[in-house]
Amino acid sequence: MEIFTLLESLEEILENAKTIPFTTKGVVNTEEILDIIKEIRIKLPDELKQAKWVKEERQRILVEAQKEADGIVKEAENRIIAMIDEHEITRKAYDQKAEIIETANEMSREISKGTKEYADNLLEGTESLLTDTLTNLEKNMSEAINLMQISLEDTIKTIQNGRKELK
Repeated sequence: MEIFTLLESLEEILENAKTIPFTTKGVVNTEEILDIIKEIRIKLPDELKQAKWVKEERQRILVEAQKEADGIVKEAENRIIAMIDEHEITRKAYDQKAEIIETANEMSREISKGTKEYADNLLEGTESLLTDTLTNLEKNMSEAINLMQISLEDTIKTIQNGRKELK
């Protein structure tokens, strides 16, 4: 997935950022980080489209399973009608019909469960990725603001000292 590659690029930029002496803070190229974030935003719709496809595919599979189950039920009913004259055969047919229906229903439940789990895992991964990206972005923006504030405060102190010396 390209989003993971972009996130790795963000991590690499942050890891290779020049550090400010005597601090753990780093200086990064904001334009480069913003460009990568824009790319992530562009790629996210693809992930969402994939999740939508999974949902639609799940529905299609459920419909097919239901059609197959209905076909099996109809087949079982037709067999029962054909054997209605003989009591023992009729009883066996009813038993077989119930078994076929239960098997079809179980298959339908398993397919539905697997599809839901797959979609949930995909959405969970996307949610986690977005949460991590937002957390990193908030952290980096906060650090950049703090660095700018310290720099401005130092500049003001220098100006004030210079003015004192002039008096």
